[in-house]
Amino acid sequence: MPASGSVPALDRSRLSGLPLLGASAPRDPARAGIIHLGLGAFHRAHGAVHTARALAAEEGDWGIIGFANRSRSVVDPMARQDGLYSLLELSDTGIRADVVDVHRGFGVMAEDPLAVVREIATPARRLLTLTVSEGGYSVSPRTGSLDVDSPAIRADLEDPRAPRSVIGLLARGLTERAADGEPFTVLPCDNVASAGRTARRMLTEFLELSGAQEDVLAYVRDSVSFPDAMVDRIAPATTAGTSDQVAELLGVRDDAPVRTERFSMWVIEDDFAAGRPAWERGGAILTPDAAEVEKYEQVKLRILNGPHSLIAYLGALDGRVIVPQAFDQDWIAEAALALIHDENLPTIDLPVGFDTAGYIEDLTHRWRNHDLGHRTRQVGSDGSMRLPQRLPAPALFHLEAGRMPALLALTIAAWFACVVPPRGFDPGEQALAMTDPAQAHLQEIASRAATPSEHARILLESGCLTAELGAHRDFVDLVGALLTTIVTSGPRAAAAEAHTASLKENP
Repeated sequence: MPASGSVPALDRSRLSGLPLLGASAPRDPARAGIIHLGLGAFHRAHGAVHTARALAAEEGDWGIIGFANRSRSVVDPMARQDGLYSLLELSDTGIRADVVDVHRGFGVMAEDPLAVVREIATPARRLLTLTVSEGGYSVSPRTGSLDVDSPAIRADLEDPRAPRSVIGLLARGLTERAADGEPFTVLPCDNVASAGRTARRMLTEFLELSGAQEDVLAYVRDSVSFPDAMVDRIAPATTAGTSDQVAELLGVRDDAPVRTERFSMWVIEDDFAAGRPAWERGGAILTPDAAEVEKYEQVKLRILNGPHSLIAYLGALDGRVIVPQAFDQDWIAEAALALIHDENLPTIDLPVGFDTAGYIEDLTHRWRNHDLGHRTRQVGSDGSMRLPQRLPAPALFHLEAGRMPALLALTIAAWFACVVPPRGFDPGEQALAMTDPAQAHLQEIASRAATPSEHARILLESGCLTAELGAHRDFVDLVGALLTTIVTSGPRAAAAEAHTASLKENP
């Protein structure tokens, strides 16, 4: 491999000699029909890839104006590279490298939020996609309504003309777009149940609370669509060696590469007010039925996401750096698969014709893919935003039937142990590296606890995973007992205890 200084930079002059994934979007930024909020690895490995493939099948004005949340770490190199970046697909048969060319403009929401507003108000933009994580929708875990306790939402409600939150930015942008009345679509691509309907509801609540005019409310109601979607692809963080891999495979230096797996799924409700790319020809599944999307969402949240969290928390507590190292431990794999088969799968209304066995088999291969190197600290972060979507509904399903979902309880106990550890307990380096926007708040809530059991009770009764779940005393007690076992005997002992207790009838 040539020395790094001798490798030419990725730029448009070299594109003709490189493998292009799908097709390029039109070069003119004024023709870009899509805005994207959340310019991270997942969007560039998923939505952008399906868009490039759709453009290869059917031309259209579907370039993407991308905004990062806060960091310039992706925006700056992509701008230098004229929107180009490389995608590395890692599988057990080797690595495939391609270049993606669909982005036509860049910004950072935190630096210039009004730029987002201007883009939404621009008539040529017809569609906005979102990968802003669960917290970006500002749903209160306590009430299920707009989180008016959030400082960002409170500030935006006080001054809707200078928004900072995602919901506030959408509200202001659509308020300005309403003047021309051009139709628009907001397509969430996050792990949020009924994400389209959730986004519409949060936005409408914000507009009403902020005193929006009736014509704006009517415009959003009648001319803006919010389709639901389910997304599924693992895109771990890049490593120091990723750019070196690109240089070796493609002969160019890429400062914004993306690593991902071969598997990719996107199920979308076909409800677009102002047109869309031919995504069904780019590998996505389009359906007119929102209920069918919801079934796929349940599959993703309960077969993949919930068990993925359990693997990450148990693995981190066991000192495992990446998910495959954790899943290679028989006791962690057994706990995750038991959670799928015994506790989560019975709660799902499966999509028509869905190959459950094949999906789970694929999943085990994905979790064992050491080349991906998905870090336990990455998967385990932001639990306060992610777990309310993954755990309460299946847990309540069993509790209301008189069964004890002990592996779901174990997931919660392991989350507490990693992110809000009881006094005096050291969860280890990988767990301590996990981040969570509610971490300080949760630590404050639990600060008066004298024992791990009391620690779990106080946290659950605070409503951090919904008030309804915190009201089930037997379940709360089991979470406390499993947290105590983690602290006193380790995660492996707690997993064995939970496996034995799973779905036992309550006395």
